[in-house]
Amino acid sequence: MFEEEDEYFETNLNEDLEKFEAHLKGASIAFMDSDRLEALVDHYLINGQYTKAKACAEHAISQFSFNLVFYLRRAQAMSAMGQLKEALKVLSQIEKWETPSCEFLLTKASIFSQLRDSKNAIRYFKEALVLSEEEDRDEIYLDLAMEFENAGDYKNAVKVLREAIHSNPHNEGAIYEIAFCYDQLGEYKSAIKCYSDFIDENPYSFTAWYNLGNTYSKLEDFDKAVWAYDYCILINEEFGPVYFNLANAYLSQEKYSLAIEAFHKCMEVDGDDPMALCYIGEAHEQLNELTLARHFYKRSLELAPLLPDAWLGLGIIEDLEGNTKEALVLVHKAAELDPENAGIYHVLAGAYEKIDKLIEAEEYYRLSLTLDPTDGECVTGLVKLLAQRSFIEALDFVRSFMAQNNVFTARLMEVFVLYKMGKFGEAIALFQECVMSDKSASREIFDIEPELLNINEFVLLCEE
Repeated sequence: MFEEEDEYFETNLNEDLEKFEAHLKGASIAFMDSDRLEALVDHYLINGQYTKAKACAEHAISQFSFNLVFYLRRAQAMSAMGQLKEALKVLSQIEKWETPSCEFLLTKASIFSQLRDSKNAIRYFKEALVLSEEEDRDEIYLDLAMEFENAGDYKNAVKVLREAIHSNPHNEGAIYEIAFCYDQLGEYKSAIKCYSDFIDENPYSFTAWYNLGNTYSKLEDFDKAVWAYDYCILINEEFGPVYFNLANAYLSQEKYSLAIEAFHKCMEVDGDDPMALCYIGEAHEQLNELTLARHFYKRSLELAPLLPDAWLGLGIIEDLEGNTKEALVLVHKAAELDPENAGIYHVLAGAYEKIDKLIEAEEYYRLSLTLDPTDGECVTGLVKLLAQRSFIEALDFVRSFMAQNNVFTARLMEVFVLYKMGKFGEAIALFQECVMSDKSASREIFDIEPELLNINEFVLLCEE
């Protein structure tokens, strides 16, 4: 019975479409009742034919001026066409004639959202929630949360998204958005609790496991990140992004073979990806499989010729193979493509230092630290370079640097310079302060200057 009704409706709709489109070209049109005209307008709106939707709504208004649905449809079509202020005027007319419905309020909220008037958009989404049916609320909550995000109010966005998830635990959009909001707030532990609570109720939500893994990754708890990603894969093994993030977690754990396997699986699901190929190159580089590393860096560049990471990778391979001058050309190419990347300048500094071009090396060490003053290895490299020329200059630099940047390695480098200057008492006193601040991090001094392992005063401070 229902199939017959559907066929009847579809046949009549097609006939009415032909008649109305002929009318748009100038033909006369016979009388249609309001239900048939409403079906026509809805058809045009659903299919994105907004100009025709507007024309049909206006024709319907000329026939049924008392039917406010057609005024609302006209406003919706105008809104979709970007005629926002005109659409608001139509809505103001409707408001004079009847009490606003949920659909009316949602339309008004949407228009204010397009006008980037989040305050009014939030107001009307909230009013729409009061009148909404239960099955529609999660999507309205999601729209409301997006407006809070647009206003930069991530705390209220989180509250609303919790309501969306409570209303519909399967709303994946809400799950992704709450992850974004927690990320903006830096509240990763709260995010973990939120996802864990959600998973307790919905253990088969692969998106929740995926986002839980992402949150653990941001906290650099890669063991738990891998655990969460593995559950995501158990539930949905065809979800490509999880393999990419799993592979990155393995890279962070220095499990390079597992990372390579996961990146390959990512591309098996989603197709070749230049970043995945580049990271596979990096993993092979770390395994000292330089021929394979070069192969994957080149494959990456075939897909994305302007990818700086791949040019950098090729440069590092050349340098590792002893071709430092050739490496510099490739690394400079990476720097041209990504001039704000401190790590690239750090690599350039090391390469120039290797071929005894110390003025260039110093220049790039300083440039790298200007962009990223938290890079302890770069601080170490520059201070050691300056110390070759002058211990006093190295000491002046490191003290000036520490006055502006709280980088623990810089304090250790001051210890190193004082020791090299023969100021043993000052060096050991400063190192004692470092140990009291962070004993574990202080052990880095023995990597900076291995001969300190032979000096009991330094060794004993780290053992106490």
